[in-house]
Amino acid sequence: MSIDDKNVILEIDGLQTYFYSSEGVAKAVDGASFSLSKGKVLGVVGESGCGKSVTAQSVMRLVPSPPGKIVGGRIMFDGKDLTKLSMAEMRHVRGDRISMIFQEPMTSLNPVFTIGDQLSEMFMLHRGMSRKDALDASVEMLARVQIPAPRARAREYPHQLSGGMRQRAMIAMALSCEPEILIADEPTTALDVTVQAQILDLIIKLKEDFGTAVEMITHDLGVIAETADSVVVMYAGRVVEQADTVELFENTLHPYTRGLLDSTPILGRRTAGKFEKLNEIKGMVPSLYSLPKGCKFQERCPKAMPICSEREPQLTEINDSHAVRCWLHIPH
Repeated sequence: MSIDDKNVILEIDGLQTYFYSSEGVAKAVDGASFSLSKGKVLGVVGESGCGKSVTAQSVMRLVPSPPGKIVGGRIMFDGKDLTKLSMAEMRHVRGDRISMIFQEPMTSLNPVFTIGDQLSEMFMLHRGMSRKDALDASVEMLARVQIPAPRARAREYPHQLSGGMRQRAMIAMALSCEPEILIADEPTTALDVTVQAQILDLIIKLKEDFGTAVEMITHDLGVIAETADSVVVMYAGRVVEQADTVELFENTLHPYTRGLLDSTPILGRRTAGKFEKLNEIKGMVPSLYSLPKGCKFQERCPKAMPICSEREPQLTEINDSHAVRCWLHIPH
């Protein structure tokens, strides 16, 4: 796919992140490649276990070791390969230039410190502020993410806030140092639909205010349709389709992507006057310890051909804005 190198802020090239255990080697991410451009939103989608979160953790160098290890590939940011940086060097990048919003804020926020203390730490660590100035900046940041009575909330502990408020506090923490990249890992999973919409609108608004590039990780293609400029679809640790958002929805090529789209509920969708039964992708994601030979989706694919069980296709460009890993669209 054609890439404007001047606008690329993060480039993942052939990333391999494996987990080693008594069962064997789980290839959680196996050769993933994609890029994120300045000020854009990249959606990364797929079922649970397809490698989305491990890819994000690899970028942040938060893969637990042992058992996990980045064994190959590059993660290029600002001319540097993040996989080569020491942990001390990564601490200057993490939270300051690249930030992350995690799935469940209650497991990410420290229960024994107030929200204000935890936000203040970011300003003191990365901006060298005094405790008083850091607290004032924290209150201002809580106000920016639309938390009412921000000074009072800053004195409260995580358990005293609602789920939506905790997620807003996490967003405030992630954006406090105006990072160049924000990774949002399922940021609305545990929230009701009304709060979900508010959180997504907030992320996009703050992205525009700060000029931050966003990597939006989700299994919800509805979220992608609303927020993303381009999309990467992952399955079994591999990128299986990659395209501009409009191109992906109008010209879906990979059967897995089509399955994800068809399994998305649409309010009021009917056929012959009756509500349609929600489609599903048959079968389960294969175990990362025993992946099938050939295409990793072939056992669940309604369009599988003999070659699919013999050879794995490579990610191949179809046009300037679309690439796919599927024998249906690759000469063989």
